[in-house]
Amino acid sequence: MAQPKPNKVFAPWDDPDAKPIIQFKNVTKRFGDFTAIDNLTLDIYPQEFFALLGPSGCGKTTLMRMLGGFETPTEGTILLDGVDIGPVPPNERPVNMMFQSYALFPHLSVWDNIAFGLKRSNMPKDQIGERVERMLKLTQLGKFAKRKPHQISGGQRQRVALARSLAKAPKLLLLDEPLGALDKKLRNETQFELMDIQETTGTTFVIVTHDQEEAMTVASRVAVMVDGNLAQVATPDQIYEAPSSTYVADFIGDVNIIEGVVDLPDAEVPDGAVSIRWSPTEAPIIAMMDTALPTASACHFAIRPEKVSISTEKPEAKNVMSGKILDIAYLGNISTYHVEVAPGLIIKAQATNVRRLSRRNLTWDDHVYLSWTDTAGVVLTE
Repeated sequence: MAQPKPNKVFAPWDDPDAKPIIQFKNVTKRFGDFTAIDNLTLDIYPQEFFALLGPSGCGKTTLMRMLGGFETPTEGTILLDGVDIGPVPPNERPVNMMFQSYALFPHLSVWDNIAFGLKRSNMPKDQIGERVERMLKLTQLGKFAKRKPHQISGGQRQRVALARSLAKAPKLLLLDEPLGALDKKLRNETQFELMDIQETTGTTFVIVTHDQEEAMTVASRVAVMVDGNLAQVATPDQIYEAPSSTYVADFIGDVNIIEGVVDLPDAEVPDGAVSIRWSPTEAPIIAMMDTALPTASACHFAIRPEKVSISTEKPEAKNVMSGKILDIAYLGNISTYHVEVAPGLIIKAQATNVRRLSRRNLTWDDHVYLSWTDTAGVVLTE
């Protein structure tokens, strides 16, 4: 029997022949004495859903505003399809921007809001109606075409703004915190709608967000930013599973970070692993590493709570710690246990609540064992 063909993996950043649609080349942006973007180089590829992620003041919005033409680089070059867009005014760039406020015209219907930009473009008038209808169908707004913005929900207004932004078929769509005004449940639903629309149109999306979950859900790649620099640019799974620094590990999701030094290996340490001494009285942590570290090197061991097992009996595992449960966070589908394994060191472990509450056997002040494999965590030197 013939085997089905595997799905084609979308990873143009790994293809040496792929040409970026956006290139930041040694871009710096200063506001007086303040450096918002510091000598940044970055490539974004056609049809990517690219996320700029970071805390307030990290430079992500400045980067987007330079793409849109609302700010000019102090130094460096920004190329769009190989063309330097520095001298090109915002209204002449094949770029559209969708703001958090949506900026819809309250006196115009949904249909007229979408058509507004088209009527002021070079598009022949007899093609405008067809284009608007296509956008209404794409965003599932057909039955709301005659309504005013105040007559539809927040999620529907968000889709009107998206339809209007896509109507002129830009090469690049910039989204500035586009889901920030929506409640959590609607935001989660809309994330998948955004992904479907981006895939259908093939437009390159660049989204600015401080919401880690949003970036990890929608993006093909994520750029984690800090102080005008790129801390790491990678796919969501790489960012989460293989962070490049303690900053990235701590910024994305929940994590345990244990400080230590590389210990002299012994017979129990397998090839390709490192022994990390984190306490003078406890057994070292054994962790696999791609590159060897010199003995006595300072390092951090990072491990996600869901990769830490918790039990009342001592297990057979590469890494085992014992401690006392100080706190329990019940989150419905999972529980997070805060376990003190040494004075001042608390490790978080997560367990899925597959049993009903009355049948769970772990509670506050219980003595427990935490364990994980030698591949569950990552050793960081930055």
